[in-house]
Amino acid sequence: MRDSPFESSDSVRSAAPLRYAQHATFAQPLPLELGGTLPSFTVTYETYGELSARRDNAVLVCHAISGDSHVARHSEDDDPGWWDLLVGPGKSLDTNRHFVICSNILGGCRGTTGPNSTNPHSGQPYGADFPAITVGDMVEVQRRLIDHLGISTLRAVIGGSLGGHQALTWAVRYPDRVRGCVAVATSARLTSQALAFDVVGRNAILHDRGYRGGQYYDRGEGPVVGLALARMLAHITYLSREAMTAKFDPSRLRPKDIPTAFEKKFSVGSYLAYQGHKFVERFDANSYVTLSMAMDLFDLGDTQAQLQTVLGRSQCQWLVISFSSDWLFPPEQSRQIVAALIAANRPVTYCNVQASGGHDAFLLEEKLSIYGGLIRGFLAHIDGQPATVRPQAALTTSADEPTNIFHGHRLDYDMILQLIAPGASVLDLGCGSGGLLARLRERGHSRLVGVELDEHAVLACAEHGLEVVQTDLEKGLSPFTDGQFDVVVLSQTLQSIVDTEGIIDEMLRVGRSCIVSFPNFAYYKIRTMLFEQGRSPKAEGVYPFEWFNTPNRRFPSIADVEDFCARKDIRTHRKLYLDSETRRWITDDPNRNADVAIFVLSR
Repeated sequence: MRDSPFESSDSVRSAAPLRYAQHATFAQPLPLELGGTLPSFTVTYETYGELSARRDNAVLVCHAISGDSHVARHSEDDDPGWWDLLVGPGKSLDTNRHFVICSNILGGCRGTTGPNSTNPHSGQPYGADFPAITVGDMVEVQRRLIDHLGISTLRAVIGGSLGGHQALTWAVRYPDRVRGCVAVATSARLTSQALAFDVVGRNAILHDRGYRGGQYYDRGEGPVVGLALARMLAHITYLSREAMTAKFDPSRLRPKDIPTAFEKKFSVGSYLAYQGHKFVERFDANSYVTLSMAMDLFDLGDTQAQLQTVLGRSQCQWLVISFSSDWLFPPEQSRQIVAALIAANRPVTYCNVQASGGHDAFLLEEKLSIYGGLIRGFLAHIDGQPATVRPQAALTTSADEPTNIFHGHRLDYDMILQLIAPGASVLDLGCGSGGLLARLRERGHSRLVGVELDEHAVLACAEHGLEVVQTDLEKGLSPFTDGQFDVVVLSQTLQSIVDTEGIIDEMLRVGRSCIVSFPNFAYYKIRTMLFEQGRSPKAEGVYPFEWFNTPNRRFPSIADVEDFCARKDIRTHRKLYLDSETRRWITDDPNRNADVAIFVLSR
């Protein structure tokens, strides 16, 4: 399907028998959160890898609304799985290292008890009589399966979309049983826009003449038109404007000729018709209604305070991933989760991956190197084992760091380390690939967090087990609470910030003390270049940029920063000065002779 015009994230899925599926039937009743009880239930699941002797390497993968237990191939002759990109020997979720479990969720139609299962009271399929369920009910069924497998603690729970809702629920309902939570392209609740698409989809099914009140299993083909329309509508939300433009604009009026009663004047129409028809072949309409309603009812909180309270119950480490072009589960919803976790002092790494694939990006290869690398690094850190790190991701304090202005060893790091008390909690702004954080970790600091904008630097930090949150400093530090850290560091980044005053105010709010290192643009070589040559500053050491490619937006001198602190009533506890070319600390006329300054500040 790789070259097919109909290729999508759904291409690998079919109604073929699940050759490696296992089944567990539970005779104990299952009370449901919205009322009613299932007298018994069956779970269909698949496992990959080997459970360790200590039974401590299990990872639960939770699938989205149209997924199932077949997350990956078991062998070369097996059918493809829906997340083959990520799960398998040597892959990001390495089945040589982890025991991976994926079960079809409660209410599904691929073996686990759902509307197409037999109702023991009537001997007929439940149909529309299947009770309303919640994400919490799904997770309770998974918990019983995990107990059945003799596993007390999950190394991690991973899920995207509705699978992310399940992962979030695991982390807050069973905090002592989850060591890591990976929430991908998900949310604390759906937006009203997302709800609207589901409402229309369900109505398309419920008002199809073939629906017959949900009892259609022995009465013809069922609501095939309604289910196809629901899937067509949903599939639009999984894509992005960029992806649709690239996929359909070149052949807009040259649709593929497929047998369908749906409109196919445009290429996008034939594509959606194909996706709708393929979905009907493998999915049950009642399951779609049941699962979409459960997703729509999922709600961890409407306000930041509610989210902080709920997510604060967790005890695990967190990895949250969003995708820039996802408008169904927009990045802002992931940032709300991250902000709540930060405020609750829970360890979290976050990255908004720049990808054009929309909501489906977590199932596509486009940015697998980023999101897969983040997951690999996160799991390796939980394992207490080194990740398989790309050569270019090696921790560095050299000029390769995005925010670094030195060639070779970061001399300012040496002094910053001396200025930070042992054991102090540290927030490093513009942390790059984590050189300073790594050195602090070696000293035994327990609470270390980085903030970085570049996704490749975030990945490098994650691959080395460093906690980093991707955010734009220009938007402030609102996720962090007052006085949350002993020390906030801004190292060689001050000159590239637009809202200098705002970020320093934020640093002083979040940190009990702040360390700022910055280049001194009154350095004598810069003065000479401007005065004698009439040229924009450029020199070895901290000024290697041309006027047209410099990241510097500000050109502060030591005297300028001293004046700023005096005007703002900012206390300056220490001031240290460096000539990075000669690698000497400067005491004589630093505003002229030092090219780097380090200030320790507080209110």
